[in-house]
Amino acid sequence: MTETELERAEKRYAQAKARLQALRNRAATQERKLDTRRKVILGGALVDLAGRDASAAAMLDRLVRNLPREQDRRAFVGWKPGDALPEDGPAEGVNSGTGAATASARRPAAP
Repeated sequence: MTETELERAEKRYAQAKARLQALRNRAATQERKLDTRRKVILGGALVDLAGRDASAAAMLDRLVRNLPREQDRRAFVGWKPGDALPEDGPAEGVNSGTGAATASARRPAAP
């Protein structure tokens, strides 16, 4: 059976619609990745600053204490504002591939 012009047009339309949705999905994924990257960078900068500045440490402490979700607060049990990652790398169970280590944690110790 031969395709009619209408059937071919409907097929092209469906393919174009699928390509458009794929492009939208890729753009949304890229935006989420960029948002996550920004949060990681800002979080690392804030932890680094809290290690050098008492008022930043106090603000970070307030932020942690006021996190609305219990599971988020549990992630900070035993941690104090200004604490950096150990010099030999992240703590056990921490994903080191996120780039979340701060600059101060990567600096060699002063002589």
